[in-house]
Amino acid sequence: MESPMDRCFAEEGNSLDIVLEKQVFRSKVLESHVQLACSSQYCAFPLNGNELCICNIGINPVHQPLHLIGHHHSITAVSFGNKMNPLLVCSASRDYVIVWNLDECTKKALQGITPCGIVIGTLLGIVLYVRFSPDDQTVAVCAGNQIYILNAKNEAVLAELEGHLAPVTAAEFCTWEKNMLISVSEDRSFKVWNCCTGVLMYQSAVLTAFPLLSLFIDEEKKQIITGCADGQLWIFSLISGHNYRCVVHINLKKEIKRFYSKTGKSLQQLGEIQNNFKLSGLNDMRVEETVETSLRILRIEHCDQPTHTDKEENFSPAVNARYLWIGSSTGLFIINLANFEIEAALHYKDYSDLSIQFAGSCALTRKAVDGKVLCLLTSTFENVIALLEISPTALMRAQKNEFLLYGKEKCLLVIASCSLLPNSPLNTQSLKKSSSKLTNKKTLGTKGTMKDQPLVFHNKIKSSGYTSAPQMIMFSPNTKMKKTNKVLEWKSSCKRKNKEYPLENFPPTKSERQISVAGKPTSISCIQYSGDGEQLACGLADKSLLVFNSNLTGTPSVFSGHDGAINSVGWSHNKKWLVSASEDRTVRIWSVCNTEPVLLLGSAFSTQQPEAYNLFMTTAIGDGIKLWDLRTLRCERRFEGHINRCHPCGIAVSPCGRFIASGSEDKCAYVYEMHSSTFSHKLTGHTESVINVAFNPASAQLTTATLDGKLQLFLP
Repeated sequence: MESPMDRCFAEEGNSLDIVLEKQVFRSKVLESHVQLACSSQYCAFPLNGNELCICNIGINPVHQPLHLIGHHHSITAVSFGNKMNPLLVCSASRDYVIVWNLDECTKKALQGITPCGIVIGTLLGIVLYVRFSPDDQTVAVCAGNQIYILNAKNEAVLAELEGHLAPVTAAEFCTWEKNMLISVSEDRSFKVWNCCTGVLMYQSAVLTAFPLLSLFIDEEKKQIITGCADGQLWIFSLISGHNYRCVVHINLKKEIKRFYSKTGKSLQQLGEIQNNFKLSGLNDMRVEETVETSLRILRIEHCDQPTHTDKEENFSPAVNARYLWIGSSTGLFIINLANFEIEAALHYKDYSDLSIQFAGSCALTRKAVDGKVLCLLTSTFENVIALLEISPTALMRAQKNEFLLYGKEKCLLVIASCSLLPNSPLNTQSLKKSSSKLTNKKTLGTKGTMKDQPLVFHNKIKSSGYTSAPQMIMFSPNTKMKKTNKVLEWKSSCKRKNKEYPLENFPPTKSERQISVAGKPTSISCIQYSGDGEQLACGLADKSLLVFNSNLTGTPSVFSGHDGAINSVGWSHNKKWLVSASEDRTVRIWSVCNTEPVLLLGSAFSTQQPEAYNLFMTTAIGDGIKLWDLRTLRCERRFEGHINRCHPCGIAVSPCGRFIASGSEDKCAYVYEMHSSTFSHKLTGHTESVINVAFNPASAQLTTATLDGKLQLFLP
């Protein structure tokens, strides 16, 4: 055993302990690509082939590593039980599957007696993975293409699960669903079993071209997460009724590039930091190709939320955020489960004092002790096993500081048309002072203002620009408005007090009515409810603007005058005026009492939406929906499930703030809940792609608009 080595990361003069190599073991044989195990007190790994080594990783370890001998062939899989009294460990090789009681083994070793375990399986084949059931009564053994369910107390096979077409690489028991077991395999699919009866309940399609290597069950969200040999991650929902649908697909390689782009580092600089590890035949390969060949997802594990202290001024993890450790062959990554982005990255190559810089196997403790997590690694090319102590807080703090250092020149500009929230970062004292100064200047200058006249007082000089007629047509109000009875109707409707939106209502998912807005199929570019929710404005690709009542009944009012498709529409707060923006590069303001435009504004740009909050959402083709926070200037959550590959599909947030609606190209609309990243309802019945959605601000109504010009109303 070699002496421990320490590696610290220094940032702006402060030494931040990130990773410490506590122990290093040398084996007589290569121990790569084997299942390792870490608990809160012990770590277990094969040593010298057929020897099981149990190391006490407590704060003050009393005993030397415990060496358990009983296998004749090399150990390929190790796992701890879930109970602490007694603490069991299972080891497997081609010859035996053995369960050891650590308390009894420790006592016998102190007495000079050779410890022995219970053989529960014999000659099952090459075992790649073992896992105890939640009650430690049974053990799932992945041997070849089969999964054996063995009794943990005697040699008895309770069930044989057959169906995979290639070796099974991982299997996990479901804690909230009795007798449910999930497995992944090199056949690139996952399966769901009833491990008591041996019945296959579900099998997925082929997910990727590379073998699936790792599996994790998220008990809180009821999801499974699996990773493959090419750096891809998939998350599937196990909630009843979701039919094991895919919640999100993560490309870890792209997320790494995106993570380092925040600090201003190029991919070439990233390659230099990692020292461009070289494999045979890859010496002349570009950095990008080198990175792509090394992202095997070896382990997925829960990561405790990093702690925050007063000294850490620039580090504040998201409130109630949940994280995952992703252990790969080149490093460890912390992923935020809300937005599925990398929060921190630890590359083994960045720390020259570490004995292992390219891992073949990885295991992590599930819970942090005193803010530290233990990581057990085996080397891919050398006979080395290393135990690392990692501080997630120090790691995230150091990289947060680096991000702030390189991102000082980046800014975000938002133009708001309503008052800011008190805790908004835009509501600063400096902005208040500057705005007050501008107001004072305008007030003082009103008395001595000069008349608007040309600087050159010769009307015949063309260069003055005043020989031509004044260009006031685009900004002149229409004074020829006809007064109609609609004015009286509007005044009477405004007397009604708006009711508060029912916050406890279910989302509108039942189709109530569907209408066609035109005689022939016409794309609906935008829809927007009025502030009281009684009317719905609808912009069409045929240059017209329609106003319906909220129930989509009766004859709509038609506003015409644009020379291009209408791509945005909005209401004034008092419901007197409509504003529309078009592809003809004009903005028109309409009175609801008249179908002719009152004011014409010409511009190459459209106006901002009236909403200006700390939270806002964006949608992009091929990139799902993202929720952003102005206070942190980062994406806080990502929503996926709808299809958005070609057409821009609109989104809307319900007035209660609990639901998000989105259009989709599969002729459906999707409703998400704010706290979940997968959709809760799928609204069918459309005849074309849903490109726009709108929530009624006064009642639980949702209207969808399709590419062929149809509106559909949904109620709870």
